[in-house]
Amino acid sequence: MTKKAILERLEETKINTLPYFDLDEEVLKKTYQQGKWNIKYLLHHLADAETVLYERIRRVISEPKPVIWGFDPDKWALYLDYSTVPLSLSKKSYDVTRDAVVYYTNLYFDKYGKNEFIHNETGLRTLQDEIIKVAVHNEHHLSQIKTALNL
Repeated sequence: MTKKAILERLEETKINTLPYFDLDEEVLKKTYQQGKWNIKYLLHHLADAETVLYERIRRVISEPKPVIWGFDPDKWALYLDYSTVPLSLSKKSYDVTRDAVVYYTNLYFDKYGKNEFIHNETGLRTLQDEIIKVAVHNEHHLSQIKTALNL
């Protein structure tokens, strides 16, 4: 994928995601499938995952072949208590972190894109892989939100 294409995907997913943070509380309770996270949890997860992926991106740019650990989204939802965290806080976190991901993508996607790291669960990956993951991950959860809203 080209830098231009990934930048477009990052901007598009941001534009498409931000309005969902402002949905009414009752709408945020909707889920895309019984037993799965509701929209509010998906949005908190997107904000948290954005910060985790951003940290990985900066680490891969700055350090030679780091080992990076995964995180357990269900534990984050439970112990960070997504049911009580203000969604406005996660919206701000998502928004500014995505801007930073776009900034570093613009600067380093080509220059350091082949920099490698080891993920403890998925093995050898590159900076470009991780940047692409930001957009793909966001698109995946956007589709779940749209399903929950019957769009």
